[in-house]
Amino acid sequence: MSKKPYYITTAIAYTSGKPHIGNTYEIVLADSIARFKRLEGYEVFFQTGTDEHGQKIEEKAAEVGVSPKEFVDKVAGGIKDIWDLMNSSYDKFIRTTDVDHEKQVQKIFKKLYDQGDIYKGNYEGMYCTPCESFFTASQLVNGKCPDCGRECQPAKEEAYFLKLSNYTGRLIDHINTHPEFIQPESRKNEMMNNFLLPGLQDLCVSRTSFKWGIPVDFDPKHVIYVWIDALSNYITGIGYDCDGNSTEQFNKFWPADLHLIGKDILRFHTIYWPIMLMALDLPLPKQVFGHPWLLQTDPNAKDGSGVKMSKSRGNVLYADDLVEFFGVDAVRYFVLHEMPFDNDGVINWELMVDRMNSDLANTLGNLVNRTISMSNKYFEGVVNKTDVTEPVDADLIEVVTKTRDKVVAKMANLRVADAISEIFTLFKRCNKYIDETMPWALAKEEEKKARLENVLYNLVESICIGANLLEPFLPESAEKILAQLNAKKRNIEELATFGLYDNGTKVTDQPQILFARLDLKEVLAKVEEKHASEVEETAKVEEVKQEETVIEIPAKDEITYDDFAKLQFQVGEIIACEEVKKSKKLLCSQVKIGNQVKQIVSGIKAHYTAEEMVGKKVMVLVNLKPATLAGIVSEGMLLCAEDENGVLALMTPEKPMPSGAEIC
Repeated sequence: MSKKPYYITTAIAYTSGKPHIGNTYEIVLADSIARFKRLEGYEVFFQTGTDEHGQKIEEKAAEVGVSPKEFVDKVAGGIKDIWDLMNSSYDKFIRTTDVDHEKQVQKIFKKLYDQGDIYKGNYEGMYCTPCESFFTASQLVNGKCPDCGRECQPAKEEAYFLKLSNYTGRLIDHINTHPEFIQPESRKNEMMNNFLLPGLQDLCVSRTSFKWGIPVDFDPKHVIYVWIDALSNYITGIGYDCDGNSTEQFNKFWPADLHLIGKDILRFHTIYWPIMLMALDLPLPKQVFGHPWLLQTDPNAKDGSGVKMSKSRGNVLYADDLVEFFGVDAVRYFVLHEMPFDNDGVINWELMVDRMNSDLANTLGNLVNRTISMSNKYFEGVVNKTDVTEPVDADLIEVVTKTRDKVVAKMANLRVADAISEIFTLFKRCNKYIDETMPWALAKEEEKKARLENVLYNLVESICIGANLLEPFLPESAEKILAQLNAKKRNIEELATFGLYDNGTKVTDQPQILFARLDLKEVLAKVEEKHASEVEETAKVEEVKQEETVIEIPAKDEITYDDFAKLQFQVGEIIACEEVKKSKKLLCSQVKIGNQVKQIVSGIKAHYTAEEMVGKKVMVLVNLKPATLAGIVSEGMLLCAEDENGVLALMTPEKPMPSGAEIC
């Protein structure tokens, strides 16, 4: 009998930098679901990968002096290394720079254009470069991007648009008739009430202001916008062809059973992506699950709540660093077990050490070690089942044999943390069983040898069942446990049956410590030492960069000291600043210089916002003849440095200096 197919995807990671542990959580979560489905007998196809186009990538590549392709090759390789480090069992790692993906995206775009679902127009709005998204003024939150909270810049350009209104009503009907489509329930309500029901604006799906993207083949000055490009990976990766030549793999696995994504990109996956699929006449994915975030503990919060990880806050934790301290399975356990179903979870070093010691070292590791050690001590490692039973055995066996169905039920609803808790309830029951039966006391009486044998058999059998159930979540540890018990892997049907461990089997005579207890003070000291080392290394790298980075510009004619003496430079303080209307480049600053205030117009809007200019101490050329720019009189010049990429930086005093101080 053929296995039932199951297709699961993660969001594809953006190649702007190294993913932190919050990003890594998603791949571990998806992997645990994929592994469990395989245990249940499904034919699983698990896809992940990287999203590699866009303005942000183009800018980051320029900053480090490499081509965008060289930049994303390096970052994508690093992301794949971390996914592999975490033992993720993906079947395909797709990259949006893959040639077959790019060709299909072009064909999808052309098909939607030809049938009238994409049209050409003009876009004017506020643009967030990190999110690569346009917003209207009403969509901004306190004047900033509603998704990431960063500054947005005004932008206007010719663009192609996806006509969302053609399919909005149909999508609303689908969501209402398929309550399982968006999970958790709170996410569905958010999408309906905040976006669909108020009405959708047509979606901008091309750009002309940068080049690093898939070209629109019939209009090459446009590149296909990130969402059509990135979202299409879910079908191109399994062989979709919009000309009707899709592969057998696509026909087998589409529609996807589960798109697993972060809650911050739910709108794109539950509104824009379904509408694209409707336009392509394809069935929608069966479920989109918007998982919560893994946050770093906020040191200023008394309730232990968390904040998002970011480099600017200096609170980023990376998977490879955590693995260095705790090991892969300990990190997997933490991120899976500590994340609630629909609320954000919190991570920090203290919590990691606590879970390592209490759950992994004590509850699980100590149980396995004690059981193997007692088997070796009392019976030279040979495990045998006898008929000498007591009522306490029945209670243990009931807990163990019912665990499978409890775990299956939790996993059916994607409650992974709860599923792991059920398995650890089994292990805790085993530890209690040891206390109840007291094998060390039984060993003192020869006539109770058969009873002792049965007690140890019950423990070994219980641990075997628990280890098999644990494999999707902690694969390395499950394998080690079964190897030390010399036990076979079992299928899902066998995990509700007690007594399948073969009589006369010999456990290892050298039990390994699965998880070693850690001292919190020692861990924190090593973390501080590592952090100090990284800061020092970063400083060295920056120093080398500064030494190596030079810019050659053409020399101007020599001037005399008298020529230079005619120029008057002073320190000024910007006390007010505003954008110049109808100008994409200009800011108008009121600059206090001594006891006077000068109005200075500068072409630096692309590099500074009006808000962040206020309060800066700057260097000013004071006696420049006034000029009129965009209808506004400018009475001086702010001094800036410019790098090879045209990025400007205001020249500011190294030390605190009063307004009006002469620069000489």
